[in-house]
Amino acid sequence: MDRNGPWWRDAVIYQVYVRSFADGTGTGLGDIAGIRARLDHLRTLGVDALWLTPFYRSPMADGGYDVADYRDIDPRFGDLAGAEALIGDAHRHGLRVLVDLVPNHTSAEHRWFRDALAAGPGAPERDRYHFRPGRGPGEPPNDWRSVFGGPAWTRTADGEWYLHLFAPEQPDLNWARPEVRAEFRDILRFWLDRGVDGFRIDVAHALVKKDGLPDLGTDHEDIVEPPDRSDHPHWDRPEVHDIYRDWRRVAGEYGPDRIFVAEAWVASPDRLARYVRPGELHTAFNFDFLRCSWSAESFRSVVDSSLDALRAVGAPATWVLSNHDVTRHVTRYGRPVTRGTGPQHEPHVRPDLALGECRARAALLLMLALPGGAYVYQGEELGLEEVEDLPEDVLRDPTWHRSGHTVRGRDGCRVPLPWSGDVPPFGFTRDGVRPWLPQPAHWRDRTVAAQSADPGSMLNLYRTALGLRREHKALGDGDLSWLDSPADVLVFRRDPGLVCAVNLGGTPWPLPEHAEVLLASGPVHDGLLASDTAVWLAV
Repeated sequence: MDRNGPWWRDAVIYQVYVRSFADGTGTGLGDIAGIRARLDHLRTLGVDALWLTPFYRSPMADGGYDVADYRDIDPRFGDLAGAEALIGDAHRHGLRVLVDLVPNHTSAEHRWFRDALAAGPGAPERDRYHFRPGRGPGEPPNDWRSVFGGPAWTRTADGEWYLHLFAPEQPDLNWARPEVRAEFRDILRFWLDRGVDGFRIDVAHALVKKDGLPDLGTDHEDIVEPPDRSDHPHWDRPEVHDIYRDWRRVAGEYGPDRIFVAEAWVASPDRLARYVRPGELHTAFNFDFLRCSWSAESFRSVVDSSLDALRAVGAPATWVLSNHDVTRHVTRYGRPVTRGTGPQHEPHVRPDLALGECRARAALLLMLALPGGAYVYQGEELGLEEVEDLPEDVLRDPTWHRSGHTVRGRDGCRVPLPWSGDVPPFGFTRDGVRPWLPQPAHWRDRTVAAQSADPGSMLNLYRTALGLRREHKALGDGDLSWLDSPADVLVFRRDPGLVCAVNLGGTPWPLPEHAEVLLASGPVHDGLLASDTAVWLAV
């Protein structure tokens, strides 16, 4: 790996879902103290940075993505001094720190929104959000829908309506207002002054709305899918790029190593590349790769289109298999092919978790061999599956409530991590304390402690693969060359001297003669690469 370029071009970044990583204070909820106590796990794993989901002061209507104060820490997670200590501790472990920034909306408990409600119709305080009169008795201003289900408008006591593309507790900000832009420049500097290395931008595609807030004009658009239309009134507006050019100038005040990562849910790699053009954001999540079906054709198509689009703007690719918003990939890969990645798209069939784990191991080697950077979602290094049988009375996701209890939401991928021991809470919190979501009893075999002692475990595969990726000159940023192979086998070369092969078909594939196996996701017998297996070869 070439470590002479910018660190972020080939970094492996570990997503810490704060509520579920580790509880250091015995409340049953993950917190800053728990993260500080477990940094050795991340250092040993071999990642370069951690991305923290929101830890700001919040009523937790959407797990912290409803921010009431961007400059303070929610007491459930700790305090500002603890956050600063975490940043310092991570740096001493050789880990950079990215924090989540939520600029599309605030909490309904944010001071600005409370002031807007108190001020009443026509007051300038309401201009920071999208307040509108209805277009008829009891009718919202337009036909927009919330991502979490139901209308994207809520009526206030004085008769006006306000926009929320997510939950009613998350009113959308009006980014046409100069004071909104100035406020977020100041928020960026607040955290950069405290040593953070960058920001992951939540729903980066959603900030700007079309003037006049026109109707979508369709009853058929799937709000959780990337829009396949130009001039969408609230997704992927061209004006959003002015905001990110402004933010890039702010980050530049602190040197070249402070970065932005876009969560941009867009229709194509070419649209995604617009967010990482020179002078805008540094990298962006590759949701097309995450959404790939288990087929060589799908993966190769996404890899080629992603590399082509990003190469054209001089940006690195990134690759990701899971995150806190989608069904864990061990479960996805153990199911029949589906169109999407979330619970709303899952068929009502029990996954084959043994198959899913086998494919997840192979997908790891594929992901880490590709040019660019990668993201690891907490727990995937343990091979955790989606917990699909959580009792209904513990479900917290707004989707569950907004859908009328028809879509279970994302809680199943957010269950607290198992660290040690034979019974829950598996070292996540103190013995006798109940975690905020219950852990399956069979995770006793999935703990960090149990897998550390097993050379063939998923955890040790991650550690070995990440260590080799850091050491091998061929891996990280750069290019790849596809090699001839059967239609259901992916084979590509990374120079100098490494070949990655992934068998996504049903027939064993003979490895090249005289090639040395550096790492395999499963057993390799008689020179044959089995189905659903990947290998790195020295050539």
